[in-house]
Amino acid sequence: MENYRKGKNVEEPMEKSKIPISSLPKEFLWMQVRGGSKIRNLLDYALKNFEQSKVVVWSGSGPSVGKSITCVEIMKREYKQQLHQINKICYTSVDEYWDPENPDLDQLVVKRKLPVVHICLSLEKLNENELGYQAPSEVIPFRGQNVQKQPGNFRNFGRTNTSQRNTDNRVR
Repeated sequence: MENYRKGKNVEEPMEKSKIPISSLPKEFLWMQVRGGSKIRNLLDYALKNFEQSKVVVWSGSGPSVGKSITCVEIMKREYKQQLHQINKICYTSVDEYWDPENPDLDQLVVKRKLPVVHICLSLEKLNENELGYQAPSEVIPFRGQNVQKQPGNFRNFGRTNTSQRNTDNRVR
């Protein structure tokens, strides 16, 4: 690949009509999350407009899948877990063009598939028979047991307690 340089990317555009959730109403809020989107701006807009639309679909592809899931989880926390949810995962096509630095070589086209997530949140009941449906405060089976979902406080998750830290090596 040392004889090529990265050219343009041609990505299949997302369309509102191609969201693979069958129980969507005609009018809903569609939040397309991109890599450069700011979570604060997305959530401000979604929370302001969610009361009138009652249904929001968060969509993200490739690197913005994680950002989409973060927005959904924050929104669910704002509404105290009282939202119906449907999750769908699919793929989109991306063509990467590599331009030759040597005129004797041909242009290369690399076809990739990127993961796409669509998450629908609704204040009203959705089709319970659709794959990926989650009811509000649903009991999730875990290793043969029923465990009730509890909202948790994960503020200090992964941090060590300050009293447990080794303080002998501090610079004073």
